[in-house]
Amino acid sequence: MNLTVAPMAARDARELAEKRHYMHRKPVVSHAVGLYRDEQPIGVITFGAPASRHVQIGACRAWPDIVIELNRLWVSDDMPHNTETWFIARALRDMPPRIVVSYADTAAGHIGYVYRAANFRYAGWTDMDRKTPRWDYLPAGGAHTRDAFRHGYVEKVRRKPKVRYWTTTGDRAQRRVLAANCGWLDLDWKQLPPPIEHRKATRCET
Repeated sequence: MNLTVAPMAARDARELAEKRHYMHRKPVVSHAVGLYRDEQPIGVITFGAPASRHVQIGACRAWPDIVIELNRLWVSDDMPHNTETWFIARALRDMPPRIVVSYADTAAGHIGYVYRAANFRYAGWTDMDRKTPRWDYLPAGGAHTRDAFRHGYVEKVRRKPKVRYWTTTGDRAQRRVLAANCGWLDLDWKQLPPPIEHRKATRCET
């Protein structure tokens, strides 16, 4: 099998992610990497600025601009299950020094096994310190939840948590400095496992 990993144009990555990733929405892309089999794309990883500046500041108050989110991961279902982990490692290898954050969406049945396998650090889950639940208001017509109050909503549902992960890139010394300055937790998965109120896990973890 002739597999190659190479940069992918942002426009191509957005279109491929929209078509193949379970979210079916175009991500923000500042950097993208494609997985190719005989020159045909069978996978994509995209990186972009997190949706909230608060995420960047929380992950690295000293240098928030170096925080980037791995926001889409898709690999064809006919590939072996360890392909995602190998692909992530290859995608990160050539990146400049960065703190890379990502989320596993429990509402889609994901808790982040692929990130554990790729040696990401586990940082718990969103809203883990809240005493009261958050709610999402689902808009009509398949619009994004942030547009619910603009277009009207049809249902109110309890927000499912997202499991948080992070890692660093660069050489060994750079990764050590970035890890020391990361504001996200580095927790033990076994001592504090993520919530299990999710559906049966599917292939794509991001």
